[in-house]
Amino acid sequence: MSGNQYLAVVNAGAGSARAGAVDAVVRELRRHGDVELRRTGSLDDLRTALLGAGGRRVVLLGGDGSLHAALQLLWNAGATRSVGPLGIVPLGTGNDLARSLRLPLDPVAAARVVAQGSPKGLELLVDSHDRITVNTVHAGIGASATAKAQRLKRFLRAGAYPVGAAWAGVSAGKGFRLRVDVDGTTVSPGERPVLMVGIGIGGTIGGGAPLVPGADPHDGLADVVVSESTGPLARLGFAAGLRSGVHVERQDVVTATGKVVEIDAGSGTFRLNSDGEVTDHQSYERFEMHTDVYEVVCP
Repeated sequence: MSGNQYLAVVNAGAGSARAGAVDAVVRELRRHGDVELRRTGSLDDLRTALLGAGGRRVVLLGGDGSLHAALQLLWNAGATRSVGPLGIVPLGTGNDLARSLRLPLDPVAAARVVAQGSPKGLELLVDSHDRITVNTVHAGIGASATAKAQRLKRFLRAGAYPVGAAWAGVSAGKGFRLRVDVDGTTVSPGERPVLMVGIGIGGTIGGGAPLVPGADPHDGLADVVVSESTGPLARLGFAAGLRSGVHVERQDVVTATGKVVEIDAGSGTFRLNSDGEVTDHQSYERFEMHTDVYEVVCP
């Protein structure tokens, strides 16, 4: 056993199905050092754990939502770097950032990476309300798909997301009139309704659907996908293509990369889905990429 010290953090509300995985992770980490398991029941608990790690390696046991919550708290506290490299053990439903980082989805193998891997710098997308995104943020169908997926999640697990996307695609009305600018260049003028605007750091959503194929979470650029697939058949085609990544080859889909992305609904409104968290309605948002903000232990 080495002299490593770990603070393993997991949501106290985690179901019994994950209890065995948590125990197995703790056992693996104890092969490499001392471990404290902290079960947090609120954001205040999580903040206290993160800011009180005292030099120990923080290991987050959970999915994209858990990482989002932790990074938002650290960003608010100005402590994304001072907390040290984070270990991630993917125990969520989608685990999409973990997929982009090529972390093992097996909890014990992921714990082994925490102990033996190397820290790599990662970026954050930050909006004008100081809300962060660690993986993807969507306007339009993305928020609708998330809301619908939550109703299916209990039964379909990761499969709830593509099904929710298809369901939302059929029922999303006439679409959303959204102007999209990337680094000051208009990529969608808002003259025609769009089905969805997606901005990605990692490449996948919903448990592996490649929203932005080839996205690199280390390159400092936001990958943008704008879909004008608003007709009934086009929506179904977009949703079907999203499962394998061929949606970006459609003539009614535009892609771009940049550091600053602006979405403007004019007199209309839209909601955002950031890492699974759906916001209230708003008419404008600006996102800026911040590079090398925090570190994650990677293979």
